Parts: sequence; structure tokens; C-alpha cells
Amino acid sequence: MLRLKPYNINEADVILSWSKDKIAFYKWSAGILGEYPITKEKFDFVNNLMAFTAIEDDEIVGFFTMRRPSENFDELRFGFVVVDPSRRGKGYGKRMLQLGLKFAFEIYGAKKVSLSVFENNESAYFCYKSVGFNDVILDKTEIYYVLGEKWKCKEMMIENRWLSVCRNEIIK
Repeated sequence: MLRLKPYNINEADVILSWSKDKIAFYKWSAGILGEYPITKEKFDFVNNLMAFTAIEDDEIVGFFTMRRPSENFDELRFGFVVVDPSRRGKGYGKRMLQLGLKFAFEIYGAKKVSLSVFENNESAYFCYKSVGFNDVILDKTEIYYVLGEKWKCKEMMIENRWLSVCRNEIIK
């Protein structure tokens, strides 16, 4: 059974080992944590956020953070979403995010949860869509310059009404 727990610095080596190449690392970090390869010390930045690890059978299978983009808890923002590459495509990301949304809406009372995903990260985009995140049309597209390329972000959001629709699926 998949569960979430607060991130512990001792889990950094496992999480960082999932980024075997620059592209994979930048797709989930956007370079905000530093350049590839990232050090455990730089990754310590996540302790300033609400950081969670997803655990199944006492093994770390995923990681993500939440933060408040404003002073209140009306909106929470997911970031640094990553799943163990050996477990991708098996529903772990979807279940991890569902648990994160349950936490955001039921514990923190958030009205909405947002995130950004690079356009070139289609598997993550479709994972977010499968959880119920919707595209948000913005006046200006956020662009990152990664490895000499322009990477465009898609903004996505889900509102609290999600709970009434998906509650049964979380419990599975």
C-alpha cells in the first residue's frame, strides 16, 4: 500500500540516484535546485518546503513538495515531482499525487492545487491529467533555458471539487 510521509534528509541519496542524466533531472527540477549532477547539500533546499516521500513496502518510490504561493493556504503548489524510474508507468505517480491532493484539500483546506510541467515532459503531463489537473491558459508562458534549449511550461490546476469525484479511487 502506498503512503506518504514527511521527507527525511537521509532519503536524499535514493531520490537523487533516480536522475541518471541531465534531461531527466531538469524535467523534474527545472534547475531550481542547481546544476546537474546535484549534491545532497543543494537538495537540502527542499527542507524549506513541505516535502514528502511516497513509500511502498518500506521502499521510497516517489517524492514531491508542496508550498504556498501566497500567505494563506487557499492554494498549494506541487513541485519537484519525481518517481523512481523503475516504477514509472505503473500508476505510482498518479497514486502519490492523489494522496498529496487528499492531504492538501483535507488537512490544509486548500481550495486549489497548481503545478507546472514542461511541454517536453509528456508522461508527467498525462499523469497530471489522469489525476484531474486541467490546463490553465496564461497571458504569458513561463520559459526556462535548459541545456541550450527553450523549455516551455504548461500551468495546471485542480480545484477542491476533485475530492468528491475521486475519493473512492484514493482509498483503493
